[in-house]
Parts: sequence; structure tokens; C-alpha cells
Amino acid sequence: MPKKSVSIVASGHTRFGKLKEHTLEDLIVEATRDALEDANVPASEVDAVFLGHFSSGLVSDGFAASLVFEADPGLRFKPATRCENACASGSAAIHAGINAIRAGEADLVLVVGAEKMTSNSTAEVTAALAKAGYQHAPVEAALSFPQLFALATQQYQQRYGDPLPAMAAIAAKNHANALQNPLAQMHKAMSVEQCNTVSEDNPLIAPPLRLTDCSLVSDGAAALVLASSDRAKDFPRRVTIESATHVNDFLPFSKRDMLAFEGPTLAIRNALTEAGIGLADVDFAEVHDCFTIAELLIYEAMGLAPRGEGHRVIDEGRVEAGGVLPVNLSGGLKAKGHPIGATGVSMHALAFRQLIGDAMGIAVERPEFGLLFNMGGMAVANYATVLKAQSA
Repeated sequence: MPKKSVSIVASGHTRFGKLKEHTLEDLIVEATRDALEDANVPASEVDAVFLGHFSSGLVSDGFAASLVFEADPGLRFKPATRCENACASGSAAIHAGINAIRAGEADLVLVVGAEKMTSNSTAEVTAALAKAGYQHAPVEAALSFPQLFALATQQYQQRYGDPLPAMAAIAAKNHANALQNPLAQMHKAMSVEQCNTVSEDNPLIAPPLRLTDCSLVSDGAAALVLASSDRAKDFPRRVTIESATHVNDFLPFSKRDMLAFEGPTLAIRNALTEAGIGLADVDFAEVHDCFTIAELLIYEAMGLAPRGEGHRVIDEGRVEAGGVLPVNLSGGLKAKGHPIGATGVSMHALAFRQLIGDAMGIAVERPEFGLLFNMGGMAVANYATVLKAQSA
């Protein structure tokens, strides 16, 4: 049975960063109002609300879904649900919104993703995020996510050769891209040499991962308005969700080949197939670079290079701004920031802006298709989306 068409018709986005003056509620309200203003519709016309939010243990607002209502009293009495799937909580909320429209339960859906992280210490954030790993095996439960991706880096070194120079190039690329994004957390140019050198400014975090290999602890929020095909006709700017796929894998990494990235590979392949396009048709991609080794592995999962040869993609400039398939023009999680629940929604919000010709930062010339990949845990929750620009 053909799936009902769903479009993104508006977006909202706060700055990402260490936003001391903002509470979680403030972030949710700002992004929501931004999206409703962009949509130019009364809040009362929204049929359902979905909030992506992971780290409720880090803030006092654990029951957060109805905080969206503080943006506009017209949202009162709408069904509102908080969605959680680790670092892919934002995409989980988007999928819930898509499913509500496809089921005929809603025509207009508000999706918000938000996280408030920086009011906690780095140690507290690291410990909270580690709960997204398998807790019933002592070896796995003892690993933080930096340590887990460090282990993947070590395995890559042993199987294929040293990935650290390519990882440094990925970090430098994403820093350069973030310089053009006014909403990004980090506006600091870093050379490949700086990123590839352990120093006082770039210490080892979990050997061999350096500080520049790790995404940021961030505050921020983003929002989308989704519409059914009938309702989308009322909006002058719209982007079609050509496909949205989701696959989960085993939680224990001991049951999987960490470097195969089978979940990401399947999710991306399914998204391209469902959209009826090939990778060569994609004009840009936003992918989940929680650590630079993850972006390298995602190149291989996308099919840009064979296993163990992802370095060629960055060496040849194919994923740079102006390359054949620019990746993370926003700056990615590495430099734009990674407020957990907001990440997937941010990817879609900025891709929407890119596809309507109003890019926030580096613009792609006349893009038609964007590919997005958001991941929870070590390739456990995997969401891939293909967006298509409205035909002229």
C-alpha cells in the first residue's frame, strides 16, 4: 500500500551552545514559536505535538511534553507525547508525527526536539549518556561513549589501518562549515594539522580519540511543522519527506561487528530505495558525527567507499563544501553542537531551509534531494530520511 505523503512546511531553531540564560522550557518555547511563526498558522490548528527529549535525568523537567504549550495557549488540550530513543530522540519524534499523519489522525503536526545539558558537569553528562549503552554486562556498562567509540577506532586501526588523519580532516571540515552557520555552537577554525596533533588545546579524551574527535555538550532546540498532502498545499514553502526509515539493532555491541555499521547501512539503503533514488542523486547529507570515527564509518555505510576505505572520500574532497556530496554543511554534531533530543530535528530543520533556498550557512546550488542520518547509541537506533525540494 502506498504511504501517504507528508511534507515539512515550516521550521524553527534556537542557537546551539552553552546557553546559561535558557532553561529547557525556554528552549522549547523559543523553537516552537519560531516554527509557528514560520508556518504562519494559529497554534490551534495543530492537531498533535511530539517532543524529542532524552536526558530528562539531567534537568528537573522530566515530564516535558506539555512544556510545548507554554509557547502558545492555542496548543492547550492537544495530544502531546515525549519521544525517546537515545541520541535519535528527535528523529523518533519526527517519525511519530509522520505516522500520525499517515494514519489519518492528524493533518498538521508540531515536532520539537530539545535538550538542556550544560548546567551539568561533563562527568554528569557523560554518566547520563552512558546509560544508552548495554547495562547488563560489566565490560560494556563500564564504558562511556567516548571509550566505546575509541574502541571502534582501535578496531579500525587493527583491521584497516590508521584512521586518525582522516578523522582529523573530518573535524577540520566540520569546524570550517560551522563558521558559516550563525546557529552553531563553535565558531573556531581548526586546521587538519591541529586536529591531528595531541596538545594542551587538543588533549586525548579516550585514547586514541582527541578532543577534536568528540562532539559537543550543548543546549538547544529545533522544531518542525509537518503537514499532510492536502494541508501542505496551503503552504508556499514545503519539502516532501520522500522516505523515512528506522531500524534498531541489538543493544549489546558484543553481538555485532562494531565496524560493519549494519543498522546505519540498512536504514540508509532502505531510505534511498523507498525514495526511488540512488546515492548519486543526493545533493547534500547531514549525518550523525557524534565522534569523527562515526562520520568515517557512515561514509562507508552510505556506500561512498568500500569498508576500510572511507578516508578516500575525505582525501578526494567529495564531502567538502562544493564537493559532489557535501556532508554536514551545518558543522555537524562536531561543531554545530549536539543537544541530544534536538539533534535529529535540527538536521531536518536545516535541510528544510537548504531545500527551500534559504540555507542557514553554506548553500548548495539548486538542491533537489537531501539525505539525513540520525543515530542513537553505537549504531543501535538508526533513522534515515530523504527530503525532496518542491518542484518549481
